[in-house]
Amino acid sequence: MNNKNFLWGGALAAHQFEGGWNEGGKGPSVVDVMTAGAHGVARQITDTIESDKFYPNHTAIDFYHHYKEDIKLFAELGLKCLRTSIAWTRIYPNGDELEPNEAGLQFYDDVFDELIANGIEPVITLSHFEIPLHLAKKYGGFKNRKMVDFFERFAITCFKRYQHKVKYWMTFNEINNQMDTSNPIFFWTNSGVQVAAGEDPKQVLYQVAHYELLASAKAVIAGKKINPDFQIGCMISHVPIYPYSCHPDDIMAAEIAMRQRFFFPDVHVRGYYPNYALKEFEREGYQLDITEEDLAILKQGTVDYIGFSYYMSTVVKANVTNDNQGNIVNGALPNSVANIYIKSSDWGWPIDPVGLRYVLNELYDRYQLPLFIVENGFGAIDEPDQHHHIEDTARIDYLGQHIKAMLTAIDYDGVDVIGYTAWGIIDVVSFTTGEMKKRYGVIYVDRDNQGNGSMKRYKKASFNWYHDVIKTNGKNIK
Repeated sequence: MNNKNFLWGGALAAHQFEGGWNEGGKGPSVVDVMTAGAHGVARQITDTIESDKFYPNHTAIDFYHHYKEDIKLFAELGLKCLRTSIAWTRIYPNGDELEPNEAGLQFYDDVFDELIANGIEPVITLSHFEIPLHLAKKYGGFKNRKMVDFFERFAITCFKRYQHKVKYWMTFNEINNQMDTSNPIFFWTNSGVQVAAGEDPKQVLYQVAHYELLASAKAVIAGKKINPDFQIGCMISHVPIYPYSCHPDDIMAAEIAMRQRFFFPDVHVRGYYPNYALKEFEREGYQLDITEEDLAILKQGTVDYIGFSYYMSTVVKANVTNDNQGNIVNGALPNSVANIYIKSSDWGWPIDPVGLRYVLNELYDRYQLPLFIVENGFGAIDEPDQHHHIEDTARIDYLGQHIKAMLTAIDYDGVDVIGYTAWGIIDVVSFTTGEMKKRYGVIYVDRDNQGNGSMKRYKKASFNWYHDVIKTNGKNIK
């Protein structure tokens, strides 16, 4: 790869690493009422902060007080960019205030200044599962049209404040997670929404989706007025869905299932609802609040690039349910089955580097927009030795194979890729389980699942490996 401006980096989310959940005027977010879970044990959503419950995101890895130390490590690693988020409740503690919280704004000024001083470009997500708890409880989250204005106000505040410090923005993180309507965690974290008894989850999904797509489009429009040089993208979770076989029914099953992946970017990029979605609305009798003015805004507020996460692939087979077929990989796909050709991680996530090349080609062919791999990583249990050394060869192998696949997509297939940010560049609280033991970072943080530990940071073997990858622009991957 000859692109000297390629953005090699790391990725994080405010709620998973910042801590300081109630400091500097910050208000509670939807994640601040989520308890710790475990592999196979769901996190609980409590109504308030309960004194006998453990909320791991409250402290996380305490970047709030360690940011200079951590950014120094990021600079030593050689990062060209850091993809992270602005915690909405640091800026608007309740979410519906008219004036922002200056202490929160100043915190991100300080963080961005420190990054820039160390040659690291901030890549910023506006909403990464950090919706103000007040907006969820008072307004029902993105079930409510008023949320569009609250988000636009938050976005404009950030765009104006950081217009000379941040070029790359994304609106909503993994906005399509909530297509899995069977998992209430996704509705809650994506949108601050809880589905009431008697409500049709799919109808709720599409109404919530419309308001979020509208909010995203309005943010893009406003951002371009503030700084025409902004690059504002969407962010999706992309788990490609393979057909189980070349049987035509399996091929069609995968084609239909992939609409769950394409629905949000189709609107983000093209500015209108695809016919397959309109047919579903009509077929199911969904009555949605979508106005002609809304549709005009969607058309105007399309994105500049597509940011996406890639961790794994999945497989579907026609005319089966996963009650008795293979491993349940994605709860939104009742006909998912195991892929016998690839291995899985300790958490049951299929390891499929070729799938990343496939996704890059698939998205670029469909949309012809630059792509940004803003999450890719390997969660594993890392055990330091007596000298705090961690020989994480499985992570090195995973990242190396995926980076090779990306470079093939760039150099051989001609895909336009802006950058690659490894997820959890420093160990963070797991989103799905709230654990610390599922570690992704090339930097180890001494904290356990119960919140015990010194918080000291240690370099893993992958630290020096990734440093060399960045230094050689991906040429010397072993």
